[in-house]
Amino acid sequence: MTPRAHATGPSEAVTCHQHHAATAIAYPNIALIKYWGKRDERMVLPVCDSLSMTLSVFPTTTTVTLAPALSTDIVWMNGCPAPAPVAARVSAFLTSVRALSSSAVPASVETTNSVPTGAGLASSASGFAALTVAAARAYGLRADRTELSRLARRGSGSAARSVFGEFVQWHAGTGTGAAGDRSSYAEQLDASALDPAMVVTIVDARAKPTSSREAMRHTVVTSPLYLPWARSCADDIARMRLAISEGDLPRVGEIAEHNAFGMHATMWTARPPIRFLAPESLMIIDRIAALREQGIAAYATIDAGPNVVALCGRRDAERVAADLRTATRGIEVHIAVPGPAATVTDGRDR
Repeated sequence: MTPRAHATGPSEAVTCHQHHAATAIAYPNIALIKYWGKRDERMVLPVCDSLSMTLSVFPTTTTVTLAPALSTDIVWMNGCPAPAPVAARVSAFLTSVRALSSSAVPASVETTNSVPTGAGLASSASGFAALTVAAARAYGLRADRTELSRLARRGSGSAARSVFGEFVQWHAGTGTGAAGDRSSYAEQLDASALDPAMVVTIVDARAKPTSSREAMRHTVVTSPLYLPWARSCADDIARMRLAISEGDLPRVGEIAEHNAFGMHATMWTARPPIRFLAPESLMIIDRIAALREQGIAAYATIDAGPNVVALCGRRDAERVAADLRTATRGIEVHIAVPGPAATVTDGRDR
């Protein structure tokens, strides 16, 4: 980063004229069949398929501005210079974009994230989906959504799903390297028979002490339960796709809850174990189970963090949210419905 770029605000960091720029917005997704484990670290190729719902809350907005006057990429996050590891990860991703566009021009990146970062609420999914769509437009790539999902996957695996809206399946594909890259992409599913909502509880908004990447790598290598769980995901995907097509929300929820508990079991049995769940997480899971006993079809899912999400029907979402607020004083509760695909909101020459 140049000294001048350090000294200016994000909107002042680029002073040259006629730069290509684009702004995009994307939303996080919550996996119902989890992505946990890579077969190819460099290409971010997963061990098994995953399936998720894109949320209607917590958007990330990212602007990418091509900046020939800069000697390197600069990255601003929520109005401040991004931490060095984040900036390096963004710059490495932009290098992949530049390779596809035959460009060597650095970029200024400004991103605003409304979801807690690194807390297990898919901030990297919305972040890299927005970055992918904005960077593709700014660098002039002609890519359809399938190609964008492949590209987003290189930044963060779950971002492949946030390129699309509503319910999405990420195909693991086969092989490694370039062949694996071609076969691993996301696609939107027809979930019109469902009318779902997700009630998101924020138990802890702080960044996790162990990143998802490190926890995933450690679990795959050391947990005796990892391979049995990964093999079960193929069956979970097939059964969930059928339940979605039939509009069977209770069945979708049962499969999702089972899959999430299985993923966390692999972490608990890693050596040494990794435990993301907090006491409040377990209390919320118990409350969701109690709601089912009262006749409300609500089911828990948890990504790699302490924050629990209840999948339920849209008509039951307010009641589920009210119950969880009452049971968990001081914990934020948000209601989300199926959200939109990542979208360019502004693409122009500056």
